Amino acid sequence: MPIQVSTLPEYMKKRFGGNRIQMYLAVISLVLYIFTKISVNLYSGSLFLAEALEWNTWLSIIILLSITTLITVTGFIKVGGFQGLLDAYGGAIAEVNISSREGGNLLNTMILTAKEKNITSLLQLSNELTIDSRLRCSLPSRKAFRLLREINDPDMPWLGFLLGQTPSSIWYWCADQMMVQRTLAAKSLSHAQGATLMTGIIKQIPIFIMVIPGMISRVLYPNEIGCFPGSDCLKVCGHRNGCSNMAYPKLVIDLMPSGTLLSRLCTNEM
Repeated sequence: MPIQVSTLPEYMKKRFGGNRIQMYLAVISLVLYIFTKISVNLYSGSLFLAEALEWNTWLSIIILLSITTLITVTGFIKVGGFQGLLDAYGGAIAEVNISSREGGNLLNTMILTAKEKNITSLLQLSNELTIDSRLRCSLPSRKAFRLLREINDPDMPWLGFLLGQTPSSIWYWCADQMMVQRTLAAKSLSHAQGATLMTGIIKQIPIFIMVIPGMISRVLYPNEIGCFPGSDCLKVCGHRNGCSNMAYPKLVIDLMPSGTLLSRLCTNEM
């Protein structure tokens, strides 16, 4: 080490030789990125536009695609095509500088907003919940801690879990570019090991940025986010299966400062 490669297809070519395995992995990676990453970003961005501006979901997706295409093509032409892109990317250094004072101001703003909204008093809205929804939210499923369930289980049968989760997990943790990049870019074996351990620690952050905000939104909006699947959810968000996808956008729009919404929309374009 270093092995002087930046992508997994390039590494596989150096390891086994030939061009077919490199081309195959490159095509597979592009297709999976379209269906697993780009599509998710477009859908999450459309949720924010639909919630903030009351636009149609498909219209929001088309607008996001148009803006993304315009930014990508313009930037590609601006840097001078492939050669200019390689030269600019090779010497680019990203810098992030967030002062503690700004972070403190943002935290104070969030606390003041929470006090103005009187979030603690909203817990009294539990009386508006139906008996059925209370039971659903307070009692976990009897199969919650069973990984391998019956073959006819409606949620996750053991055969579908083994055949579906195993290949996708192996691909994500061993072949996805986001996962292997920290090892391929390492200067030495110790750097690769340290980056892997650091990533394992950082992987705990989604609990605080994804799980806990969803729980907060479920408590603050029991009749919208916690609607009963079927006609109730269809009236609230237009989806029969539930309105949980609205949890984070609604939390940002209703409680966070106005600039947070703009930054979230801009993030979907990056």
